Amino acid sequence: VQLVESGGGLVQPGGSLRLSCKASGFSFSSYAMSWYRQAPGKAREWVAVITRGGGGTNYADSVKGRFTISRDNAMSTVYLQMNSLKPEDTAVYYCRADTYWGQGTQVTVSS
Repeated sequence: VQLVESGGGLVQPGGSLRLSCKASGFSFSSYAMSWYRQAPGKAREWVAVITRGGGGTNYADSVKGRFTISRDNAMSTVYLQMNSLKPEDTAVYYCRADTYWGQGTQVTVSS
């Protein structure tokens, strides 16, 4: 099982980034997928979830209206579109499928 995140980087406040998480080694379409993040010195927190078929999503209040989770089951990939980024969004972002986690991708929002 492997989850590989990509798409992180440095962006100015108000900017956008799109994270990707490519899955392999398991039946991707059989699992809900989630994004989490961990800021320096803070606990890991849940950000968003999408159902197996992609028809249902839910978001943490802190990102609702700014972030959009989506998935492509044919590509075994889940995405996180992040708009109107704020400095407090700075964190390492992880994708998760059940008990499996990726290695994370760093997002830094700074001017």
